[in-house]
Amino acid sequence: MPLYEYVCEADGTVLELMRPMAEADKPVPDPAGKGRVFTRKFSTFASKGAEGRSVSLGMGGGGGGGCGCGKPHGCGSH
Repeated sequence: MPLYEYVCEADGTVLELMRPMAEADKPVPDPAGKGRVFTRKFSTFASKGAEGRSVSLGMGGGGGGGCGCGKPHGCGSH
């Protein structure tokens, strides 16, 4: 199940919730009961590859490549 981040625009509080994709944009109840409104935050994720290179899996430009350029092995590949 995906992990989503939600932010309260009023005070900046960030929540992380595991919920089905079908519920990703449904309203999030305020855990403190203060009536705050939380909206889904677009998150980025980074990890180290097998060769120790960083790979960013955020909202980049490419079509699933190793970097935003869309090439499978990054901008410097041939």
